[in-house]
Amino acid sequence: MGRIKSISARPNTAIMLGVCYRPPNQVEETDETFYKRLAVVSQSCALVLVGEFNFPDSRRFLECVEDNFLTQLVGEPTRGGASLDLLFTNREGLVGDVVVGGRLRLSDHEMIKFSILGEVRKGVSKTTTMDFRRPNFGLFRTLVERVPWETVLKGKGVQEGWTFFKKEILKAQGQAIPMHRKMNCQGRRPAWLNRELLLGLGEKRGVYHFWKKGQATQEEYRDLVRSCREEIRKGKTQLEINLATIVKDNKKCFYKYVNNKKRAKENIHPLLDAEGNTATRDEEKAEVLNAFFASVFNRETSYPQGTQPPELEDKDGEQNIPPIIQEEAVNDLLCHLDTRKSMGPDGIHPRVLRELAEELAKPLSIIYQQSWSTGEVPED
Repeated sequence: MGRIKSISARPNTAIMLGVCYRPPNQVEETDETFYKRLAVVSQSCALVLVGEFNFPDSRRFLECVEDNFLTQLVGEPTRGGASLDLLFTNREGLVGDVVVGGRLRLSDHEMIKFSILGEVRKGVSKTTTMDFRRPNFGLFRTLVERVPWETVLKGKGVQEGWTFFKKEILKAQGQAIPMHRKMNCQGRRPAWLNRELLLGLGEKRGVYHFWKKGQATQEEYRDLVRSCREEIRKGKTQLEINLATIVKDNKKCFYKYVNNKKRAKENIHPLLDAEGNTATRDEEKAEVLNAFFASVFNRETSYPQGTQPPELEDKDGEQNIPPIIQEEAVNDLLCHLDTRKSMGPDGIHPRVLRELAEELAKPLSIIYQQSWSTGEVPED
């Protein structure tokens, strides 16, 4: 029926590694024993289960897998065009680097190579980010309005004016928007897991313990498991419908969900820059991609689809006279920023620029006018 072996990657960290082979002539009673043992093991510790599962009743086997919240990680056929060999785990982030390929001597099955990461990765991160669930934009506006922008920017160069502007905005941003520690994807709650589902899963665990103590029947536990499984399916389906509905307005969340569903993470291959040099480091690849995007960036692609920015005011058509940067035009551009985009190297988030468009339009229009007149552009 299979072998179960316990391994310890670190002190006080046990991982159960199971290897299973089901003979074609195995009786149904032995199958039920396997299902019961699998339920106990998957609830008690971190589990990695690999093997060839030849269960004739595939529906019963799939129900067991779903009841114990196991995830299957092999996405390629292992013998001909069929996926006979499977790899299961009950902890996200426990198994990685799954590769199917190569045969061992005379075997007609493809080998499955994978890495056990030693312990379940916890969502602990030292990276902090702005918490826009608790911002105080009223305080932010008050702090920005206190600065006499025309006076303090008068006589300053472009770089000096931009540095002063950025310093004041980041200072106010630190007072008005709290920071919180960013969670790793392994520690983040799935998007489909709402409060009702979380309470239902907690109730399911409670009934399971009651069942083991003889205080609840197996039928009660099974009914609750089926109910939770059905609610999870509905929650996942509704999430995917919502993402597909708003994909035109929020592509970032859609592709983030799709990428999280991938079993293997692919890195960008080496790139060639304009001079034919090979970029292998992440920083070099980023510079190559940035240079390419800048080369195809134009007026049509720099503004939201279906809208056009207000025209700059021309000074009676006179030549060699810089146009006037209108405060209304800057305000309109800030109001059309995509708040889902990441902030740039200046540390100012697009959400901040959009929320404070009226207050920031004046100092930015002054800096833009100076930049246009002198031909100087700030470093960042």
